[in-house]
Amino acid sequence: MSYAELAAAARGNIGPFCKACPVCDGRSCAGVMPGPGDKGVGRVAHRNWLAWQDVRVNMDTLHEAWTADTRVTVLGRELYLPVMIGPVGDVQRHYGDRFDTVGYNRCVLEAAAAEGTLAWTGDGLDASIMTEACDLIGKLGGTGVPTVKPWDEVTLGEKLDEALAAHPAAVAMDIDAAGLPFLRGQQPPAGAKSAAQIARVVNRCHEAGIPFVLKGVMTVSAALRAAEAGVDAIVVSNHGGRVLDGTPATAEVLPRIADAVGERIEVIVDGGVRSGLDVFRAVALGARACLVCRPFVVSAFGGGEDGVRAFLGQLQGELADAMEMCGARTVAEIGRDCLWV
Repeated sequence: MSYAELAAAARGNIGPFCKACPVCDGRSCAGVMPGPGDKGVGRVAHRNWLAWQDVRVNMDTLHEAWTADTRVTVLGRELYLPVMIGPVGDVQRHYGDRFDTVGYNRCVLEAAAAEGTLAWTGDGLDASIMTEACDLIGKLGGTGVPTVKPWDEVTLGEKLDEALAAHPAAVAMDIDAAGLPFLRGQQPPAGAKSAAQIARVVNRCHEAGIPFVLKGVMTVSAALRAAEAGVDAIVVSNHGGRVLDGTPATAEVLPRIADAVGERIEVIVDGGVRSGLDVFRAVALGARACLVCRPFVVSAFGGGEDGVRAFLGQLQGELADAMEMCGARTVAEIGRDCLWV
């Protein structure tokens, strides 16, 4: 099934906030929170999507015939394509009752593992979300990335204990989640973290032999501080526009950040990536891989695990097509020279 078919199948099973649009471009759910939308006037999610469409690629088919190799190594693991499934913390709250968070996590974790990539799981005020996600990841032999929120020190320590016990591919923190409206003033509290605090989290992960990823980096300065703190990777992310209105698109800031830290740490990007061509654009701008979130929720609601696997297959096919049409035989050959400027 194509994504458009999965979205059509999801309508009636998802919502009421998500409309399962044929193109998930952030317009129909603008400003809708709870739900899949963004904060304030609701333009950042659409800006994320639009920025990728404004990146032009150079077509070059003057080469020998070959089949593009979409494999890439991320966080020490070989993935079938440079796409991982992004985290959702509370599926029912934002998308509807067909899946609870445990059922959704099982769906995407197993689909991603079967297709040769990784799914990331979310976190929330309900402590069972993290507990059950880590249990699932552990049962899959660590094939997943639990994402913790920037809680207070005590809560964060407890969550890290659970995450590290699962021996995951990596542990992530979405540091920008401190700005989520439904986390403000709640218990346990979440808030900003200093570079020194992040360094301590990194050390805990490294002592267990687990990479650490900091998600929510949008400036060169923050990327440099993250690298100094010892993180293994960052995710260039504005949280889909859900934490701060008026931010630039991730595609706009990615090249400068990748140029500044890309030789020291892995740079991942999310926000508006909706096709294999978008993945090609992101890699050409300096990303090692992409996170894609909202469309996988729609794919799960429209087709379950088979739907998630189908959308992963669609992204891989689109990426391979772009590579062949632009003369990049491997992902490593996708560079700035593949873009028209």
